[in-house]
Amino acid sequence: MGLTRRFMIAAAAVTIGTAGSALAETPKYGGILNYVVPGDPPSYDGHQESTFSVIHPVAPFYSLLIKVNPDNPSDASDLVCDLCVGDVPKPTDGGKTFTFKIHEGVKFHDGEVLDAHDLVATYEHILNPPQGTVSVRQAYYEMVESISAPDDLTFVIKLKRPSTAFLPALASPYNFVYSNEKLAKDPNWYKFNILGSGAFVLDKREPGALISGKKYEGYHIKGRPYLDGFNAIFANKQSLRVQAIRGGRADIEFRGFPPKSRDDLVAALGDKITVQESTWNCTMTVSLNHNHPAFKDQRVRRALTLAIDRWGGSKYLSEIAIMKTVGGLVFPGHPLSATKEELEKIDGYWPDIEKSRAEAKRLLKEAGFENLSFNLSNRNVDQPYKIAGTWLIGEWKKIGVTVTQQALTTSEWYRSYRETKEYDAALTPTCQSVVIPELDVQNNLSTDRSPQNYRDYIDREGDALYDAMLAENDPAQQRVKMRAFEDYILQTKSHYMVVLWWNRIIPHRSRVKGWKISPSHYLNQDFVNVWLGDD
Repeated sequence: MGLTRRFMIAAAAVTIGTAGSALAETPKYGGILNYVVPGDPPSYDGHQESTFSVIHPVAPFYSLLIKVNPDNPSDASDLVCDLCVGDVPKPTDGGKTFTFKIHEGVKFHDGEVLDAHDLVATYEHILNPPQGTVSVRQAYYEMVESISAPDDLTFVIKLKRPSTAFLPALASPYNFVYSNEKLAKDPNWYKFNILGSGAFVLDKREPGALISGKKYEGYHIKGRPYLDGFNAIFANKQSLRVQAIRGGRADIEFRGFPPKSRDDLVAALGDKITVQESTWNCTMTVSLNHNHPAFKDQRVRRALTLAIDRWGGSKYLSEIAIMKTVGGLVFPGHPLSATKEELEKIDGYWPDIEKSRAEAKRLLKEAGFENLSFNLSNRNVDQPYKIAGTWLIGEWKKIGVTVTQQALTTSEWYRSYRETKEYDAALTPTCQSVVIPELDVQNNLSTDRSPQNYRDYIDREGDALYDAMLAENDPAQQRVKMRAFEDYILQTKSHYMVVLWWNRIIPHRSRVKGWKISPSHYLNQDFVNVWLGDD
């Protein structure tokens, strides 16, 4: 069995079928999908934003060049064409040139014809953002040398070197295809407007209330979508979102609920509810400010990670929070991730927690920080932030460390560790879309190479290990080099603490068909294959 297939099986979603066995059903046309979204988007531009609150209400309006297979979204290597024709092309020129043929006759919702020149404009907007704009995924494409459109239906991307990370990065759900004409007039036009070539066309937009779409009759895939439309209803409070599903005012929420909400919905609705679960491509992590006097010392950083009982915490926290899977830097189950046996050799993952904590106490004494105390900056949100913070404080207390949790508003929390750097330690979870470990671990590069390294350190040896892994194209050797990089970050230098990976739980009305959970709440949100059956 190959590495890719093993990953697909290991990461496959678990479906709890309260409605009985999942038999093949014939899709039905018609109906409106109602779903709740925890917050409205800061803007509508997928190229400039990184929050799910853009993807959930806005993605159905847009096409992508390629995407993760909606029928198999748990396998990030299973990519399919959206705007391109046939299968995702194999590279030529020694793995450096990708040539995409584009569907003829595709139109934006205003009637403008979409061609390869729109793709050039789209990716120029991402790769080389004009002044006055930002591209939060620009670094994902540092391997790209050039993009071009030899003719209206041919799009060519040339790389500086072969890269295993390129195609998954190209399939990012944020890579909405935009109009060349509109970007030329105003590169920020899409921050304030919605107009794509996806399966749905904008119907209503009420800021703070809802965004709705209706079926696009000119969609380039014949026979799709099945739905007549959708309503994305904004509701900040989790209790309101749960009640909306329970009362039938909404069918689903695509981000995820905690275990208790899942259990309450199953108890109340019986066979009218179906639950899908998956390890989430989100980590709950701790960043230690390397400018803090204590955290300059690797022995102190090592002691704090040794104190955490991840194996025991997984059993406890998975019952009350959206955290469950024990893992390292790499998404658990991926071919590049550490096995359980490999993890258990890393500090903080030892199976003997008492031995681990004894070593932690010894290190603190040796470093002169037996009575260490510090503040933990955290987001003032229960799930999973405050729950995780409270648990971690209890873990550190067991080695004699006193920690005060500072529950901050979201903006204050972000500012404390991203901008002002006025923090001791902070919970700094990261969520990714397509599982691309080669790129997802970039937040462990030196601060001058990664704006997502909030710990503020320069470590060229670690950078060199990463670069060697990224340049490696042999899967077996790349795995060896990823292990070396992970061991260096988590153990040799103790730069970072991965606490637990999140657990995505989606309870939805059983009438929602054709949607499959993925490891990311950013993926599989175009609703092309979704249809509504009987509740």
